[in-house]
Amino acid sequence: MKEDFLHYLWRYKKFDTLNLKTSKNEDVTISNVGQYLELAGPDFFNAQITIGDQKWAGNVEIHLKSSDWYVHHHEQDVAYENVILHVVWEHDTEIYRKNNVEIPVLELKNYVHKTALDNYTLLVTPKSWIFCEKQLSTIDDFVVKNWQERLFFERLERKSKPIEELLVQTNNDWEAVLFTLLAKNFGLNTNGDIFFKIAKSIPFSIIRKESFELENLEALLLGSAGLLNEEKEDNYYENLKFRFDYLIHKYQLEKSVFEPVQFFKHRPDNFPTIRLSQLASLYYVEQNLFSKVNTINSIASVYSLFKVGASEYWQEHYQFDKLSPMKKKVLSKPFVDLIVINTIIPILFAFAKSQGKEIAENLIELINEIAPEKNAIIEKFSAFGIKSTNAFETQSLLQLKNEYCNKSKCLDCAIGIELLKNN
Repeated sequence: MKEDFLHYLWRYKKFDTLNLKTSKNEDVTISNVGQYLELAGPDFFNAQITIGDQKWAGNVEIHLKSSDWYVHHHEQDVAYENVILHVVWEHDTEIYRKNNVEIPVLELKNYVHKTALDNYTLLVTPKSWIFCEKQLSTIDDFVVKNWQERLFFERLERKSKPIEELLVQTNNDWEAVLFTLLAKNFGLNTNGDIFFKIAKSIPFSIIRKESFELENLEALLLGSAGLLNEEKEDNYYENLKFRFDYLIHKYQLEKSVFEPVQFFKHRPDNFPTIRLSQLASLYYVEQNLFSKVNTINSIASVYSLFKVGASEYWQEHYQFDKLSPMKKKVLSKPFVDLIVINTIIPILFAFAKSQGKEIAENLIELINEIAPEKNAIIEKFSAFGIKSTNAFETQSLLQLKNEYCNKSKCLDCAIGIELLKNN
């Protein structure tokens, strides 16, 4: 048994509340269980409890055993001075405040029905993938949909943290932050971190100034990626190399050294040369991109805004000096969908949050237009009865798996709580 189960029992009063007595046989009446804040200090704040004839207002601490009070050194922590009741599964010792006043103890195991214990055991018994996999299909759609909305915005809150950090670093330049985030996502999983470092290494003021010269933008990005360091018999390569050296001198930039960008195991359309050229083309075609992103109202408008491709040279190349069949390497809709999910929606959410505006419904409408993502996690959920029809649902399920299932937080999960109630 874990403490989170005791938190659940206390929080939702899932025990016999009519005949409660402390370890000293005093009657206990619960008027308010308190606030479950999950912060440092006691587990529940501002509870209201009557013990014997005395009404108390204060905090409640929960442990598996009374002796855990001393194991955790609460007797030395002033944060626990206002604990009015110690709720435990098993009472094995008396506990005292610093002033040697005994703290009342409620031994909960005497008041919990066997069914609740059986349900808990069923929920947390290890399965092949997640604890509740065999019961997922029994959950009411209404519960799942409501929980998915909460999960979606939890995920956005998490994604907004690095955006807020970038804002501090760029003096609240939203255009610069968007450029950096786009660079990371253009690099996908393999080159994302390197592209992110490259974008941060180039002051965005330079990107602004050079955005009217496509080859200058390409030179800056490809050169910073270490792709212009050799000598080649390729005129376009030599042109970019000359421009890069000139721009480095012009802006007094240091040639940053990053780990090499990766070509291996990538489809040619995802080669770093192609993605960096497409990113350069985007900023050549669309200056003030954040201002335009901030006005989008449908996925169609996003596709229109990101309707760009690699420059002319790359229509017959994937790497320098190696001719390939002619192909216009434009950003595909699935790729733009990833950009919307991982860059556009998070930055719109962060911007609205900074402005005190509410755009939740707009973001849900936008992501509902995007096809569901395909990966092993989504396929597993589908196999166990939770099927997705759009990216809103898949993003929610990724949050569920990573932040709840993987961390065994079943009793903080709406699905876990519903299973305990229904069973």
